[in-house]
Amino acid sequence: MSDTRLEHDLLGCRELPETARYGIHTLRALENFPLLGRPAHPELLRAFGAVKLAALRTNRRLGCFPETAKVEAMERACQELMDGQGLSDLAVDALQGGAGTSTNMAVNEVLANRALELMGRPHGDYAAVSPTNDLNLHQSTNDTYPTALRIAAIRGLKELERQVLALQEAFQEKEKAFAHIVKVGRTEMQDAVLVTLGREMGAYAEALNRDRWRLAKCEERLRVVNLGGTAIGTGLAAPREYIFRVVDELREITGLGLARAENLVEATQNADVFVEVSGLLKTLATTHIKLCGDLRLLSSGPEAGLGELRLPPRQAGSSIMPGKVNPVIPEAVTQAAILAIAHDHALAFAVSLGSLELNAFLPLVAHSLLESLDLLARACAILRTHCVTGLEADEVRCRAHVENGTAAATALLPLLGYEAVCALCQRAQAAGVSVKCQGMVENLFTEAQFHEATSPEAVGRLGSRLRGEP
Repeated sequence: MSDTRLEHDLLGCRELPETARYGIHTLRALENFPLLGRPAHPELLRAFGAVKLAALRTNRRLGCFPETAKVEAMERACQELMDGQGLSDLAVDALQGGAGTSTNMAVNEVLANRALELMGRPHGDYAAVSPTNDLNLHQSTNDTYPTALRIAAIRGLKELERQVLALQEAFQEKEKAFAHIVKVGRTEMQDAVLVTLGREMGAYAEALNRDRWRLAKCEERLRVVNLGGTAIGTGLAAPREYIFRVVDELREITGLGLARAENLVEATQNADVFVEVSGLLKTLATTHIKLCGDLRLLSSGPEAGLGELRLPPRQAGSSIMPGKVNPVIPEAVTQAAILAIAHDHALAFAVSLGSLELNAFLPLVAHSLLESLDLLARACAILRTHCVTGLEADEVRCRAHVENGTAAATALLPLLGYEAVCALCQRAQAAGVSVKCQGMVENLFTEAQFHEATSPEAVGRLGSRLRGEP
């Protein structure tokens, strides 16, 4: 037996290894697109298995595949791909010209050759199982690729939503644990008013809750697919009954609430829904950057900084400074979030370059969106497990900042009034002592009154009591 086989396409003939499950279209794509050096996202490829299986089952019900053994072999190959088997055979670069045609054809070829294996026939025996006539029957790249992308994105969103919820709950646990710790709240990097550390943690949790709600809602936008529209949404070369049935099959296979677009031409032309979803991922990324910046600042020092929080030590921080431990987890998560924002810019640019009946740059859209989903899900996971769950508060430091800072002065407003507190602050600064000490020296309040005004109950209360109110 020969170690190679010969395949042909529009441009001529090429030799391939006999053992290769891919075909000539894949070979040309491997040669043409050595860009990222990474194949398409595995979830996109697994979603392609579902799309191809839906098409096969629909065509089978329409009587297009009378040979039972053949269609069963093809369906089994699709199911294997859905399960993540054979992904290594689909090595075409994630970035490619042709709106994803190379990925679609690579899937067709690998599924065809896997079906041939199951039938006991040699690779490349396309008279028995054809990548185009069988695996691509009544389909186009232009409806299968965006449909597979939507399925992959929905699955990625579900995982990301799960990770955001877990991170939110971790902050909610810290909200309870730190509810009794009063600290200085700051605006514009300056001491402002008192707050509890628990309330700060609760604010982070609420921001994440809002992000999670956004993610849950935007999944609805991805459920509308253009499968059945073939080349430009007119359903060219596909039977009308196939067009009406294929999405129903896909919905059953995936368990997702998918629906056929009412206007298949519009759904094939435009990819703006991916910009909308990516924009919400960017919003989540900004939340990550903000709260990670806060964690770094609140744990700064620890001796010469704020030092109100202690982050779990993860690794030695310096090759030259003994004892230094850096906030590496917030730093890593910040970088992931920045990269997700960069992916959003690339995705929006790619979507804006769509022209007439198709967007040729969907591979970049797919890469950017799916990478961001992965990045942010992992970022949530490591921030939760490696940082937030192990957060500790330096209660002594927090209390010292309260007693020695001017932020406590605001807590005295209900007791003394604005003008009197302003004057007290000036005298305390001139004397080089705390507001608490100066006020007690002047008999403006007792230590008990000061502690009541700066207690967790007083600080956590919504608003202030009226002067004289018990």
